[in-house]
Amino acid sequence: MSRISICELAEWQAADRTFTLLDVRRISVRLADATETPGAHSRDPEDVFTWKDQVPRDRPVIVYCAKGHEISQGIAATLEAMGLDARYLIDGFAGWYGAGQPTRSLSRQLATTDVR
Repeated sequence: MSRISICELAEWQAADRTFTLLDVRRISVRLADATETPGAHSRDPEDVFTWKDQVPRDRPVIVYCAKGHEISQGIAATLEAMGLDARYLIDGFAGWYGAGQPTRSLSRQLATTDVR
C-alpha cells in the first residue's frame, strides 16, 4: 500500500501539484480538532462505498485520518484496489498538526458537511 510523508505532502502543496486530499476522520474527531488541512475534502469513512466512485481518477488521491492508521490505510487500500493512485498520510492529521504544517479553522457547518 502506498503512503506519503508529511514532508512529501508539504512539497506537493508547495509545488502546486494536482491531487485530491481527503479528510476521512470521523466527524466527532473533526469537531474535537476544529481544524483541517487546507484543501481537504471531508468524507465520512463509514460511507466509503457510497462516495468511492466520486473520487477523481485522473490524479493521485491522498487520504488522512486522525493518526494515519486503520481508517486512512483501509480507505487508501480500497481506492488503490479500484485502480486509483491512492496514498495515506503517515501519522495522519495529528502528525501534520504536530509538525507545524498549515491548518485552517473548521466551522461547525463545515465539520459536518461533505465538501466537494
